[in-house]
Amino acid sequence: MATVFRLVFNVPESHLAACKAAIFAAGAGRYPNSSYFECCWTTLGTGQFRPGESARPFIGTAGSAEAETVAEVRVETPCVGEDIVRQAITALKGAHPYEEPSYQVYRTEQF
Repeated sequence: MATVFRLVFNVPESHLAACKAAIFAAGAGRYPNSSYFECCWTTLGTGQFRPGESARPFIGTAGSAEAETVAEVRVETPCVGEDIVRQAITALKGAHPYEEPSYQVYRTEQF
């Protein structure tokens, strides 16, 4: 019986393709016993943050008094097994432009 996790992350539209390619190469986007690959759900939204003095922001200025907003894509994808979700997170961090990417992992079901 395989445990399925759902990796959810936000990424600027400019880096969507690179992040998806990285996580899919790490094994994300598959369901157990399925002939489908690179499965994900994407939706557009707006991210907001205010970088502190010691931040190295991809967008905006460190120490700014104003919050930054950026068009981002939320991606949700299945990962079969803890090893795959860990590899996908490592790949995501390598491809994502942000110093600290926003991501979550949920345990969804077992097959």
